[in-house]
Amino acid sequence: MVKNYTLEKRKFVISGIIIVTVLIFCLRLFDLQIVSEDYKRNADSNAFLNKTQYPSRGAMYDRTGKLLVFNQPAYDITVAMTEIENLDTLDFCRTLNITPAWFRRRMSDIRDKRQNPGYSRYTHQVFMTQLSAEETGVFQEKLFKFSGFYIQRRTIRQYTCNSAAHALGDIAEVSMEDIKTDDYYVRGDYIGNQGIEKSYETYLRGEKGVEVLLRDAHGRIQGHYMNGKFDKKPVPGKNLTLSLDIELQMLAEELMQNKLGSIVAIEPETGEILCFVSAPSYNPSAMVGRQRGANHNFLVQDPLKPLFNRALMSGTPPGSTFKTAQGLVFLQEGIVDVNTTFPCYGKGGFVVGGLSVGCHMHGSPIPFIPSISTSCNSYFCWGFYRMIDNKKKYGSSANALTVWKDHMVSMGFGYALGVDLPGEKRGLIPNAQYYDRIHGEGRWGALRIISTAIGQGEVLLTPVQIANLAATIANRGRFITPHIVKEIEDHELDSIYRTPRYTTIDRKYYEYIAEGMRGAVIGSDYGATCRGANIPGIEVCGKTGTAQNRGKDHSIFMGFAPMNNPKIAISVYIENGGFGATWAVPMGALLLEKYLTGKIAPEREHKIEYIKNANLIPHDPQKR
Repeated sequence: MVKNYTLEKRKFVISGIIIVTVLIFCLRLFDLQIVSEDYKRNADSNAFLNKTQYPSRGAMYDRTGKLLVFNQPAYDITVAMTEIENLDTLDFCRTLNITPAWFRRRMSDIRDKRQNPGYSRYTHQVFMTQLSAEETGVFQEKLFKFSGFYIQRRTIRQYTCNSAAHALGDIAEVSMEDIKTDDYYVRGDYIGNQGIEKSYETYLRGEKGVEVLLRDAHGRIQGHYMNGKFDKKPVPGKNLTLSLDIELQMLAEELMQNKLGSIVAIEPETGEILCFVSAPSYNPSAMVGRQRGANHNFLVQDPLKPLFNRALMSGTPPGSTFKTAQGLVFLQEGIVDVNTTFPCYGKGGFVVGGLSVGCHMHGSPIPFIPSISTSCNSYFCWGFYRMIDNKKKYGSSANALTVWKDHMVSMGFGYALGVDLPGEKRGLIPNAQYYDRIHGEGRWGALRIISTAIGQGEVLLTPVQIANLAATIANRGRFITPHIVKEIEDHELDSIYRTPRYTTIDRKYYEYIAEGMRGAVIGSDYGATCRGANIPGIEVCGKTGTAQNRGKDHSIFMGFAPMNNPKIAISVYIENGGFGATWAVPMGALLLEKYLTGKIAPEREHKIEYIKNANLIPHDPQKR
């Protein structure tokens, strides 16, 4: 008998195919049942219902222990698609005061795995959020008619004061990006959206719990699996104690009615922010509940931009408050000493080779300390001119500006300070490369950028940086990064908010600046600019600023008190307020008095009404 080798080979091929096929099935089964969680998850979802238990969000208190933000009950409606039976859609919609079209669209969105990743017809999906207790009560009475729908207890924010919206922030429903970034969140969850709510989200949110419920073959709930052995209780979020003084905050917001600008106050010793105002503001309660979206859109469309955090995000010319920083650099670099005098030609001010920078009438020639008290433009133009064009000392204007810039950066300018709130901007301290791009390499000098000497031109600081400058002078050369959270329950603050940062300026030079700022308040032989900040019994040190603008100038005040044992440093920035002494100085004085004495003296109470009733918002938005 002749052996058929072709048939023999065919047997091997067929056997090989069968073996490979079996191996593929085995590997796939191993992957589904052992390696992959998907199969187990789908099987479990048929037998179990994992019902999320949401934790209460951490509360917030002010520095004196007054409750600012807490939680109140709210309710979500969830749905398990597999459990829906004989639903009377019209009755369901009437009960929840929704339209059938909205119902159909919502159910379609829930089933859409592009919008709702991880969707399963066996698991609870969020159908509707943030119902009030009254709305939920009506629905609860008819819940037996709506199989597959459940009520999920949640909490929403409540505020004791309609104040500090930009500092506190708000919460909003998570986005797809939030869900992808952090697996803590699922569709329908809420997350800190702005302010403290956002920057301290991981502390405030707590940890979710879960109830493991058992289903029967028809998907009906039979009770807790193994009597709750695998249930997990939610862990509440951590409470926060803020550094804000809510009484000071409310007075500052009252003074800022019908104005654009900001007020920031800092405790110099700790860097704690005592007051944080951006105007115009809004009621934080408007960002809570089912009307949040409509209210948010209304605020977005407001031409005055109430959602814009001016205190942290607005890069503004610091005007004459910047002269204190300039003076410190000149002293440190030996460009001037405390006895150096410069001429000032009144309205002519600083005059060099056909260039002039105007000033106001005061004694001349003027030495260093009175130049701070009178805010002499000429003095600081002369100092800047002598430093930046000092080729003998620095070799070039570019090298001189680099030295100048490094000193400024050490004072907290040019970069974000690291405030514990989202969205902080860095401002601008120009360097040599910046001016090379504008004017051409090496084709500029002090006279071409002379406006920088008096806090105009390209220099931009945020209001919180101006307040931090005041705190640094109060501390005579050091500061702690400003922060608005004082304590976290059971946790320590980040070390950045406990560690002093030192400038490149010797402490002794800060004493001259403080003396000049004190003279600006009580007066000197050469004049003064902050007499309106003089409070009997309190040694206030102040510095005005008037920043040029396309429309009316901006009114600025920077100060601290007391002079030798400082408890508070402050910046007040009023857009379109005119001279610094007109509005910013009296506002700053009232706030200093309020914080240091706990009240406003009766003879000055009329100033509160006068200031808060003044409308300084320009009629032409283009001139803001």
